[in-house]
Amino acid sequence: MNFLEYPDRDVMLLDLANKIAGELRMALEAQERVSFCVPGGTTPGPVFDTLSAVSLDWDRVDVLLNDERWVPENSERSNTALLKRRLLVGKAADAHLVPLYRDVPTPEEGLEALMPAIEAALPLNVLLLGMGADMHTASLFPGADQLELGLSDAAPTLLAMRAPGAPEPRITLSAKALKSAISTHILITGAEKRAALERAQSLDEMEAPVRAVLSQATVHWAE
Repeated sequence: MNFLEYPDRDVMLLDLANKIAGELRMALEAQERVSFCVPGGTTPGPVFDTLSAVSLDWDRVDVLLNDERWVPENSERSNTALLKRRLLVGKAADAHLVPLYRDVPTPEEGLEALMPAIEAALPLNVLLLGMGADMHTASLFPGADQLELGLSDAAPTLLAMRAPGAPEPRITLSAKALKSAISTHILITGAEKRAALERAQSLDEMEAPVRAVLSQATVHWAE
């Protein structure tokens, strides 16, 4: 793990956006299509805002979420809707969104149709993750119903996931899919999450699922 501490959040978010833009640009020089996998939530929003204004061959970039709540796009809980508002605008409007939701009642019913496009985006070129204070990442939550499978080397690319701390069912990339990434960044803020990150390093993956990706990640932190 590479740990980067910043003097404040604004500096961190701009620096991270610039690093990601540089990695995407380098990947585009080497291959026809590249994949950029991102979290939902509000913390990465300023990174998305900056990236959306960057000049890249966005029409050759496949953007996909780490995970999605199983809610329609008109829900305020939809990560897909947030992504369309914050990243897939401006110059980045030409990027191709790989969907992680279908209009069916459960994620189990959507898995088969969603899987091929996600698998086509692997290995991930650039992966941006968040981490909760409970040490979850993507929808790999401690105590989740399929966590053991989601962390295993035999995991499928996508899993449905239900967890005590998650109000609705989720769909998530497995740890195996996340670990395919060529470049991995984890974005966290505040003392609580820094303490959680430090705890995670001495726990097993079932207790701290973020550990599955820590060894290959650069962690970006600011108070």
